[in-house]
Amino acid sequence: MNLTILLKSLRSYELTGDPDINVTEILFDSRAVSTQPDGDTQLYVAQRGTQTDGHKYIGAAVQQGCRAVVCETLPETLDDRVCYVKVPDSSVALGLLADAFHGHPSRKLKLVGITGTNGKTTTVTLLHRLFMLAGHKAGLLSTIVNRVGEEEIPATHTTPDAVELNRLLAKMVESQCEYCFMEVSSHALCQHRVSGLRFAGAIFSNITHDHLDFHKTFANYIAAKKSFFDKLPKTAFALTNIDDKNGRVMVQNTKAAVRTYSLRTAADFKGVVMENAFSGLHLRINNREVFFKLCGKFNAYNLLAIYGAAVLLGMDEEMALTKMSMLDSAAGRFQMMRSQDGGTAIVDYAHTPDALENVLKTIRDIVGEAAEVITVVGCGGDRDALKRPEMAEIACKYSSKVILTSDNPRTEDPMAILEDMRNGVPASKSKRVLVIENRREAIKTACMMLPPQGVLLVAGKGHENYQEINHVKHHFDDTEELKKCLNIL
Repeated sequence: MNLTILLKSLRSYELTGDPDINVTEILFDSRAVSTQPDGDTQLYVAQRGTQTDGHKYIGAAVQQGCRAVVCETLPETLDDRVCYVKVPDSSVALGLLADAFHGHPSRKLKLVGITGTNGKTTTVTLLHRLFMLAGHKAGLLSTIVNRVGEEEIPATHTTPDAVELNRLLAKMVESQCEYCFMEVSSHALCQHRVSGLRFAGAIFSNITHDHLDFHKTFANYIAAKKSFFDKLPKTAFALTNIDDKNGRVMVQNTKAAVRTYSLRTAADFKGVVMENAFSGLHLRINNREVFFKLCGKFNAYNLLAIYGAAVLLGMDEEMALTKMSMLDSAAGRFQMMRSQDGGTAIVDYAHTPDALENVLKTIRDIVGEAAEVITVVGCGGDRDALKRPEMAEIACKYSSKVILTSDNPRTEDPMAILEDMRNGVPASKSKRVLVIENRREAIKTACMMLPPQGVLLVAGKGHENYQEINHVKHHFDDTEELKKCLNIL
C-alpha cells in the first residue's frame, strides 16, 4: 500500500521526505527490518515501551534498509532517502496504520470485546463456542488460544499487539467469520493496541486489585478499563455487570447503548441461582430456568454476560439458552477431575485475591464447612506484590490446609515471594500451612494429603503449561501433575 494512502488513517502528522513509496509491511521491532525491492519499504514505527524506546533504533532500521519511519521525535540526523512521519503518539498511530493496512477488518465483522479483572477468558471462549454451535463462523482472541473458526493459533498475550491483532482479524474476514470475540486487557488499552478497531459491543465483567505493578494505582487501573467504553461508537452496545460497584462507572460516559446484567438487582439480563453443585448450575435467567454444566456464582455472572451479548447480537433467546446448556468450561477454569477413591481435584487460573476467593467460596458452598479442602497456591514474580499476603490469607480462610508454592517466579527469588505470602497467614492458621517451593513436590504432597470425598484446589496457573524462571519457560502443567499423582488416566 502506498504510504500516502496509508497516512490518511492518521488524525495528525508532520511529514519530512517523500511519501510516494509502497509499504510492504508494518514493523515496530527494528531487528525485523530488511532491504526491500526498489520502490518498496517496510514501515518502522518507533514506540516508547515499558522496557525500551524504539526511537533509539531508528538509525539501525534505516541502516538495514527502512525508507519510512513513524516517530514522536525526529532523529538529530535525517537521511534524505527516508520519509519521516512525526506523530503525537506512535502507539496510537501503529493501531490506526495497522487497521488501514489490513483493510479495516474490524468493520467487516462484528467485534465484541470484554474487559475486567476476572472472567474474560471464560466469557470469550464460550461466546465463540456458542456462536459456532449456532452455525455462525466466529473468531476468538484469548489468553489461552486464538481461533479462526476451528483453526487454532497459539496465543502469546491476552491481547495481541496492534499489527498481529489486525492481521488475525483480516484472516478472520478472509475466512468469512461473522463475529470475533476478544479479551481486552488493561495493558492493551494503555498501550493503545486496540486503536483503530471498531467494536460492535463491549462487556465489563468486574474489577478488583490487580496489575498494580503496571498501573501503580487502582484509580489508574479503573481509568484504563473505562477508556474502552468511553471510545465506543453509538452503534455499539455496552453490557455491564451492575453488581460490581464500578459497573455503572464504566459506562457513564459511553456513547454506546448501555445494557446491564445482575444476580442481585433488576437488570436487562437478570439471573437467579437455583442450585449450585459440582455437576453444574441451575439458573433462572429472565424467568427461564436452565441447567448449565459450569458451576459457581462467578460462572453465573459469566453466563449472564454470554447470554446478554448473544441476545444483543441478534441471537434468538431460546437458541442461545439451548446451546449455552451444552457448553463446558474453558481450559484451566474450574477444571475438575476425580481420584479413584472419590476425592475431587480442581485446576483454576485464579491468580488474584478476588478470583481465588470466588473459587474457594464456590467449593465451600458445594461441600459445606465440614469437608476437607486443601489449597495449593503461589504468586507470580515481577508482578503486583501487594496481593501476595492477601492471597495467602484468603486461602487460609476457606481451606482446611494450605500449601504455599512457586508460581512463575520469573526474575525474583521464589522464597522471597513465599515469605511475602506467609505474611498474610493468620497466626491461628499457621500450623495448617506448609511452604514447599518446588511446585511439583507441593502438588504431590497435597495429593497424598487428600482424603476420600475431600477437595484439592491447585490455583494460579490454570491452562499454563510452563514455569517461567529467569526468562526461561520450563514445561510444567498442573493438570498433568495431578493426573500422575492421582493415577487418573
